[in-house]
Amino acid sequence: MPILEKSKQLKKELNLFNIYMIATGATIASGFFLLPGLAATQSGSGMIISYLVAAIPIIPALFSKVELATAMPRAGGIYYFLDRSLGPLLGTIGGLGAWVGFVFKTAFALIGMGAYANLFMPHISIVPIACGFAVLFGIINILGAKKSGFFQSIMVVGLLILLGGFMMNGLYQIDFRHFKGIFDHSIENILATAGTVYVSYVGLTKIFGITEEIKNPEKNIPWGIFLAFATAIIVYGLGTVVMIGVMSAEKLSGDLTPVASSARVIAGPLGALLVSVAAILAFFSAANAGILSSSRYPLAMSRDYLLPGFLGKLTRFQTPANAILSTVGLVLGCLILFDPLKIAKLASTSLLLLFALNCLAVIVMRESRIPSYDPGYRSPLYPWMQLSGILFPLVLITEMGWYPILFSIGLIGLGVFWHYYYARHRVVRDGAIYHMFARWGERRYEGLDRELRSILKEKGLRDRDPFDMVIAAASVIDLGEPVAFGEVVGKAAARFERRFPGRGETLMEGFMQGTRVGATPVSRGVALPHMRLPGIEGPEMVIVRCRVGVPIEVDEDFLGEDASPTPVHAFFFLISPDEDPGQHLRILAQIAGHADNETFLKRWLSARNEQDLKEILLRDDRFISLVLHPDSRAASMIGYAIRDLTLPEGSLIALIHRGGDIVVPRGRTVLKEGDRLTIIGDPRGIREIYERYSEK
Repeated sequence: MPILEKSKQLKKELNLFNIYMIATGATIASGFFLLPGLAATQSGSGMIISYLVAAIPIIPALFSKVELATAMPRAGGIYYFLDRSLGPLLGTIGGLGAWVGFVFKTAFALIGMGAYANLFMPHISIVPIACGFAVLFGIINILGAKKSGFFQSIMVVGLLILLGGFMMNGLYQIDFRHFKGIFDHSIENILATAGTVYVSYVGLTKIFGITEEIKNPEKNIPWGIFLAFATAIIVYGLGTVVMIGVMSAEKLSGDLTPVASSARVIAGPLGALLVSVAAILAFFSAANAGILSSSRYPLAMSRDYLLPGFLGKLTRFQTPANAILSTVGLVLGCLILFDPLKIAKLASTSLLLLFALNCLAVIVMRESRIPSYDPGYRSPLYPWMQLSGILFPLVLITEMGWYPILFSIGLIGLGVFWHYYYARHRVVRDGAIYHMFARWGERRYEGLDRELRSILKEKGLRDRDPFDMVIAAASVIDLGEPVAFGEVVGKAAARFERRFPGRGETLMEGFMQGTRVGATPVSRGVALPHMRLPGIEGPEMVIVRCRVGVPIEVDEDFLGEDASPTPVHAFFFLISPDEDPGQHLRILAQIAGHADNETFLKRWLSARNEQDLKEILLRDDRFISLVLHPDSRAASMIGYAIRDLTLPEGSLIALIHRGGDIVVPRGRTVLKEGDRLTIIGDPRGIREIYERYSEK
């Protein structure tokens, strides 16, 4: 039976600007340029309230998704989160539901594009135009996310400029009589319309399907999503006020080009023309982002054996061509089989259901207390935010009528059937929910913890993590003679004993026990014995180099793909405060990342001294090594005490190698000719030191 195996990773090409543009472009399209006319049919001028109400249930979903995405930046978004938290059954339901939901959302955007394009090409009906664009966007996405992201950015910038002009001019021409009766509609009517227009905001979540392709996801995902959400609120709030204000709800009702009709009232034919161009740009960006994001769901499910393997194959452009083509095929089917209002309702229904499950996933992940669950952003107001995120979508679905309810039941049934018919016998995996059960005496799935640790290694350290300080301050033991593993542990425990008197025995037993049960990672000649202890201020490390390899017996079940039981030449004994397991694991993951380098062991064994050993581990952009020669640019430091030097803020001299010995730097230490300095700091400070002192 296949377990989780390594798959080819998608290229990380998307930055904060790309994320904002994709999320904004995916949001401001059909919900703005097409749906207001359909919403006015249901609740007249009250649709303005419905648009604002529809934004409320997306808030808990966004907070929850951002938390999960910064912990697990993987292709597949909602599917991946549900699978890893609630298990493969709900993962299957969520994955198929998300794929179908975003396919409907994309089809709805293409309908809008066809409607506005039809203004210029009245002899061609809407559906053929929409189908042609679906094929075009499929080709663009096969060529790569970066090309698609660049294409997206151009369209969205143009869209926002044109929309700004539409709203500013429209606000001056509002007829306030058109708002009469805005509060006369029943709560049920407002909620039903809100359920329909909810699809307007779900474009924001399309970005979660492509988090694997985002650079620095812990920073860029929250900023990109929340900026796009703020933009959507402003555009929908002002835009619907302008549309109702310059027209009446009666005239707007049923109009498939409501913004063009409003612009014609505001600025005549030229205004309608410009807004129609903006609409086409919006639908271009939404449909393009929809196919980009939707195709990542079958890709992720294929990787996990929940869908056939051909959907997970990448082309030479590092894009999932088969998944993209399958998505385009489903979009074409929706365009041919369903009318616009049904497409909008079905898209909203499937995504409302999934967002409720997504909020449940955050609760499960938090309550499972897996140490390697380490999101860069944590949702506020936990768990009330998540509980409201479960309740609101269910209320909206019930207010939308029997058709969406039956569709939800059918979607769940399809997921259950597919899981038991196809996926159940191919998957050996459980979700984080079993870690909750473990707290209540049931079983847990250790594979999830290993998978999350691999994600930690991929994400890397956070800016506030004191990794370089820990390495610089570490005690180093260099052993040239053969020793047993127990002796190595004893020597490391003795070094820790100097810093934490009375804990040497506890540490030695803890390190030995961790190795016996497989909790000590061992791979490529490197071992990482580690513990978390209460009552200590920060991480501490002892580094041991064994020139003669030390054999360690480790249970085969705990060895990684490249792990080997013998011999070990590098030991990194780490202890950290008990209350910060995430930082503890990130430090371990950073060292493990060094060990993965094929040249690491060779460099490790050939290092001349303690300073060389530590510089192998320090991050390249956070340290610089300077030798104080009289004819060097750094000669100006000679003869000065460290406290009298002017270094960039946050930078410090961490190590001094002098005459074959390591000198511990202190403020009063006077630098001498021939000293070799290791200076650590943030990247900006290190660049400044390089420009000031390094030889050109």
